Amino acid sequence: MSGTPRQLHGKIAVVTGASRGIGKGIALELGAAGATVYVTGRSKSPGKLPGTLDETAAEIEELGGTGVPHVCDHRDDDAVRDLFTTVRAEHGRLDVLVNNVYNSPATARWIGKPFWEVPPEAWDETFDIGVRSHYAASAFAAPLLIESNGLIVNVSSPGSTRYMHSAVYGTAKTALDRLTADFAHDLGDTGVTAVSIWPGIVDTELLQLVPPDADGNRIVELPGEGRFDLTTAETPRFAGRAVTALASDPHRRTRTGTPWRVADLAETYGFTDLDGRVPRAD
Repeated sequence: MSGTPRQLHGKIAVVTGASRGIGKGIALELGAAGATVYVTGRSKSPGKLPGTLDETAAEIEELGGTGVPHVCDHRDDDAVRDLFTTVRAEHGRLDVLVNNVYNSPATARWIGKPFWEVPPEAWDETFDIGVRSHYAASAFAAPLLIESNGLIVNVSSPGSTRYMHSAVYGTAKTALDRLTADFAHDLGDTGVTAVSIWPGIVDTELLQLVPPDADGNRIVELPGEGRFDLTTAETPRFAGRAVTALASDPHRRTRTGTPWRVADLAETYGFTDLDGRVPRAD
């Protein structure tokens, strides 16, 4: 279960990078709890993978929320500023900001490569959309969030504490968790909570392309990290249930400034994934 139905009725949320994957899962769960959810992406047009902003917004509506597709290139500071200007003009408040947008193709190209085989431009690709983008959205959203005692969630990774994917990826996630801690410091005299969340292995649209083997298992092998069975992976909605639980928690300020594993939040708040499990990928 994801929590009390419509516990976020009347709340306004922004989820960046929500055409598919973890962002979409988070947007759907916030919508299922009754929120109005602005979902961002660079385009409304279909990409190489399934999922569009309009489809995410439509699914939010089916779940009982209000979905608002908003085209936004998170490299463009003016476009990001305009997003939050629009939110203020249309609703006068913002309760939840989820910084999820990420340059997944940039990460995928360099998985398992030693740093001397990863070109310097990979640094810019990863940090521009994944660290700087989260800083910019949070900076423009902060005045609204301070007014509502709101919540900032940065979608991070245990790659901030151990090797995952590449040196650039790990450094970016370490920077993001540091950003979360410093957001919390600067927001210390307000009612705003800033946290990172760490999903595990998530069965996104990209990983759903991995076919089953002869035994029916969907195995992905990441160089330097090991083999993972995707049949036991999290759905994107699991992270969404974590964000919904945080957004509904009147005592969430006790968690500010810290990264939290989604599985640990599930055990604390009592939610599960769609199949009733609490998946763990430590």
